Amino acid sequence: MTKKENEADQLITQIIQGIEDVKGQDIEILDLRAIENTVCDYFIVCNGTSNTQVNAIVNSIEKSVSKNLKEKAWHIEGSDNAEWVLMDYVNIVVHVFQKHIREFYDIESLWGDAKTVKIESSY
Repeated sequence: MTKKENEADQLITQIIQGIEDVKGQDIEILDLRAIENTVCDYFIVCNGTSNTQVNAIVNSIEKSVSKNLKEKAWHIEGSDNAEWVLMDYVNIVVHVFQKHIREFYDIESLWGDAKTVKIESSY
């Protein structure tokens, strides 16, 4: 395994941990590496039940990644209304939605060619 893949795996693990720590729902990883001209290698998509939970998920991801990997998101957008927050970690982009907004935009089907992994949560 190359160093880049190992770093991506560690970052994905910490992002998932951050989501699960505050009970984020319907976690999916979209592997975009086999698709030409993509902006990143992975999308991680999840949703919360309210803008309060969406912000809690974002804060939990930031804390988990910062504490364990000493990394920060390159850019975070959408925190003001917390309906759809995008966290850009360059090769991995995290989308944290409120459920109704996720259903409306349905980005999983827009990237239908991507390999998708659903994360089963224990709660």
